[in-house]
Amino acid sequence: MVYRFKTKATGDVVMLDQNGKQLLEILGKDPSGPGILLVEQMPAAIEAIQAAVLQEEADYERRKQEAIEKGEYVPDPERVSLRTRVAPFLEMLKHCQRENAEVVWGV
Repeated sequence: MVYRFKTKATGDVVMLDQNGKQLLEILGKDPSGPGILLVEQMPAAIEAIQAAVLQEEADYERRKQEAIEKGEYVPDPERVSLRTRVAPFLEMLKHCQRENAEVVWGV
């Protein structure tokens, strides 16, 4: 499945199933059906996404440090980080706030 996030303010943002579900879960939205993100919800959405990015990075640093302390193999970071995957969506939200436009998906 593919998630297509649409708005009148920008072009669409498309995410594969796993990444789209993860993003919607971060936003506290149901990934199983259509949805909408209103302009007034966007500041909290941006904050939640940024917090998730920081958490993922902190988790990796913790695992890396634990491996170093134990003299074990240092795990590789994810090939494509959450920061990279959500960047287009964050840009979309910033444009939507300026243009007073909601984001929809699954419609």
